[in-house]
Amino acid sequence: MQVFCRIIELGTFSAVANEMNVSPMMVSKYMAQLEKSLGVTLLNRTTRRISLTEAGENYYQGCKQLLEDMHELDEKIQQLGHNVTGTLKISAPIDFGGLYMVPAIEAYQKQYPEVKVLMSLDNSSVNLSQGKYDIAMLVTNTLDLGVVAKKIAETKLCTYAAPSYLKKFGAPKQPDDLLKHRCLHYIDTPHREKWVFSKDEKTIKIKLNWHFASNNGRALCQAAALGMGIVQAPKLSVANYLRDGKLVEILQDYRLTTLPIYATYQKRKFSPGKVTTFIEFLMEHFASPVWEE
Repeated sequence: MQVFCRIIELGTFSAVANEMNVSPMMVSKYMAQLEKSLGVTLLNRTTRRISLTEAGENYYQGCKQLLEDMHELDEKIQQLGHNVTGTLKISAPIDFGGLYMVPAIEAYQKQYPEVKVLMSLDNSSVNLSQGKYDIAMLVTNTLDLGVVAKKIAETKLCTYAAPSYLKKFGAPKQPDDLLKHRCLHYIDTPHREKWVFSKDEKTIKIKLNWHFASNNGRALCQAAALGMGIVQAPKLSVANYLRDGKLVEILQDYRLTTLPIYATYQKRKFSPGKVTTFIEFLMEHFASPVWEE
C-alpha cells in the first residue's frame, strides 16, 4: 500500500525505488502482488506515464487514509512515553532557511535531542499532501487552502541600494524613477517583472527594465551591496548588510505592508509531537526576530 501510494505521488517506479532504497524490480513486484491479491488493475502503464484506473483511484483514496491513520496511531502511542522522537522533514525558502533556521533547529534539538531534522532549502512551492515534508516554512501573504498555517513572525518588504550606487546615480524619489535606474530583480515571483509599492492605501506596480536577475535572494543582495543596482527584498534578507552600512533603505514612503512568515502543515486528526513542539518552539524563538534588531 505504501509503495502504491508513493508511485502515485512521485510519478515513477524508479523514484519510489530510490526513496525506499529498493530496486525498481522490487517496486514492480510489490505492485504485481497487490493487483493480483485484489483481482483488479490499479495502474495504467505506458512508456511515458502512469495513471490510475477507476479502481486505482478508489483504492488510493482509501489507502492514503488508512496509512495516515496508522502513522498517527504510531505517533500517538509513542508519545504516551513522553518522548518526542522521529525525523522531522522541513522545507524552507533559501534565504530564510539558510540565514535563520539553523540556529532555531540547534536550540530545538537541545530540548528534544531524539528528534532528527531534515531541512530542504527551496523557493518553489511545496505540496504537503504528497507527504515528502512535515512542515513547509513560507514567507508570503497568500496561502493555499487545505493547510494549517501558524504565523511565527513577519518581515518588511523594502527597497535598498548601496551608498556607493546612490552617490553615483542618485536616489529615486518615487517608484517611476526606477525606470531610469539599474534594478536587481528576483524572478519567479507572483508579480513577474513588476515591483509593487503602496502609498495612501493605493497599490503601485512598476514594470522594470532590470539589469540583473536571479532566483536567489542572497545573490541579489550581494549584488546590491556591491553597487550593481537597486533591490527589493524582505528585511530578513538584508539585515546584515544594513547593520554593516553596505545597504540603506530608499523609497520608505512607498514601502509595502509586512510579509508574514508561516509554518504550515497538513490538517490531521492527530499532529505528531515533533510537529507541534517544533512549531510552538519557532513561535517563541522568533517572537523578537533578530532581523529587526
